[in-house]
Amino acid sequence: MVDPLRDPDDPELLDPYRARELAGLVEAARLASGAVRYGRIGRVGCAQVVVNPDNPLPLGNHACALDGSSAEVAGTLMRLEQTFADVGRAEAVVYASPTTVAEIEGIADDAGWYAVEEALAVVHRGPAEFAPPVRRAVDADLDGMAALLADDLGAEPVRLARHLAQRQDDPRCVFLAVDDGDRLAGFASGFADRGVGLVEHVVVRPARRRRGVGSALVSACVAVLRDLGALLVAAHVAEGGAGERFAEACGFGSGYPVTAYARRVDELLD
Repeated sequence: MVDPLRDPDDPELLDPYRARELAGLVEAARLASGAVRYGRIGRVGCAQVVVNPDNPLPLGNHACALDGSSAEVAGTLMRLEQTFADVGRAEAVVYASPTTVAEIEGIADDAGWYAVEEALAVVHRGPAEFAPPVRRAVDADLDGMAALLADDLGAEPVRLARHLAQRQDDPRCVFLAVDDGDRLAGFASGFADRGVGLVEHVVVRPARRRRGVGSALVSACVAVLRDLGALLVAAHVAEGGAGERFAEACGFGSGYPVTAYARRVDELLD
């Protein structure tokens, strides 16, 4: 059996029979990333969970790897609703991949959860380099990065800036930037833990898109993650859209599908 961490360039890496092992590695890194800086990782029922009230993004408060009988998964979904309500989230989120039971769609539907996103986990397979105009981000860039991310995600910039500052102090986190005069043209963020690297965000100012800024940021981010010890570098992109085409152009290959299921926790109080 091929170990994806030890031989990331082997063409069998993306074999469907190995998708579960690959997903397990990527999900462990995503849980660790979500826990920066004040989060906790544990189990709720048959799911792996991270909760982090200081992280405003879905990655900071999510569940994955729901593996058990239909009754166990259904019971876990009910417990997750309370888990995320207890940490002040308006919504509970589960990411279903090959580590989750195949019947998750029907179980989630019966429990009042809805599929809100179809994504694809992709794995980097090409060369990467850190080259100008990309540079390492500094503390003075945090407000600009938060503003770009807020525009991209529709989130609140002040809270995002505080969250990014917490991550900036963690050596596993990567922040890179490209300048546009006296402001940022774009930035990329990543995370590396136990041999797995994640390219998490690549945001480019609309006026600077289609000029190579995004691809330069991705290449530099992959290079830095590898310098931090990542033998496998992955990312999540929306399936079938411009993001998937961009990832392919940046040297990523398809890995496995990921479906995000969500449940409005505040509806439980109606």
